[in-house]
Amino acid sequence: MQQEKLQINNELISNVFGSFDENIKKIEKAFSVKIINRGDNILISGEKDSAAKASKVLSALSSAASKGEEINAQKINYYIDEIEDESFEKIEKISDDIICMTISGKTIKPKTLGQKTYTDMIKNKTIVFGIGPAGTGKTYLAMAMAITAFKRNEVHRIILTRPAIEAGESLGFLPGDMQQKVDPYLRPLYDALYEIMGSDAFIKNMEKGAIEVAPLAYMRGRTLDNAFIVLDEAQNTTPEQMKMFLTRIGFGSKAVITGDITQIDLPGGKRSGLIEASEILRSIEDIGICTLTNKDVVRHPLVQKIINAYEKYEQKNSAKLKEKQKRLSRSKRYRR
Repeated sequence: MQQEKLQINNELISNVFGSFDENIKKIEKAFSVKIINRGDNILISGEKDSAAKASKVLSALSSAASKGEEINAQKINYYIDEIEDESFEKIEKISDDIICMTISGKTIKPKTLGQKTYTDMIKNKTIVFGIGPAGTGKTYLAMAMAITAFKRNEVHRIILTRPAIEAGESLGFLPGDMQQKVDPYLRPLYDALYEIMGSDAFIKNMEKGAIEVAPLAYMRGRTLDNAFIVLDEAQNTTPEQMKMFLTRIGFGSKAVITGDITQIDLPGGKRSGLIEASEILRSIEDIGICTLTNKDVVRHPLVQKIINAYEKYEQKNSAKLKEKQKRLSRSKRYRR
């Protein structure tokens, strides 16, 4: 039995421990340890290795809390999952990288090592592919980076686009002009702009032409200079559309292409332009490809469990299909 001692400032205790010590209970369960709070002294009892790991997690959470971060279930689960990783020490430094502030004063920053890699790529590369499941912050972080670059006068305009593909549903006939018809497809981009920039600033810049939100088809035939371009839902582009988009990028521009290759809505099993482009362009120096995983999900912890469950289900079905194909192949050889 080992006992670790740790000091946490009294002002941070409530944030680190959570309501009714729910955060501490998670850590105790994960490492089979007992954690006791005596003023600002924390005592951790358990097996030597487990107590040391719990102490490291608590120390990292305390550091995050001291920087004004909310300690929630997602953060605790992430720290627990990553404790075995050699790069765990880098986790504490993630929160130092503030991208920008929302209109309400909330700081936007990477929350996982994967997100930190993603935002660093956006800073240093001309074109970046952000590929990963829902909830990993692909679009939101790209939008934050775009608005930051715009405010710093690094680019003269922001262009946000996505293919107008229905996600397995039919919207039917939509009334109104062309902008009103495509708005349902672009609503997630508007939502992020409103939250980060504020509706007044968004409308003002939209009227000046400094911000453009348009379906991908509108990009054809254009050259986009001095712009920060975000192509969202890129898994639903065809290879032809992706090539068209990539060849629009002009001088002084930066492009971020985001998508989830597990949610392709293209008809007839058509090959995704995102998958093809990530294979073809992987070796080009000024193009970055960042693959985010379920570890980078920053939504409700249940979202991560849902993604994991679907991955296991798809892997199981894929294995069954391969086995069936093998049996059919053996059966054909036998009949010959």
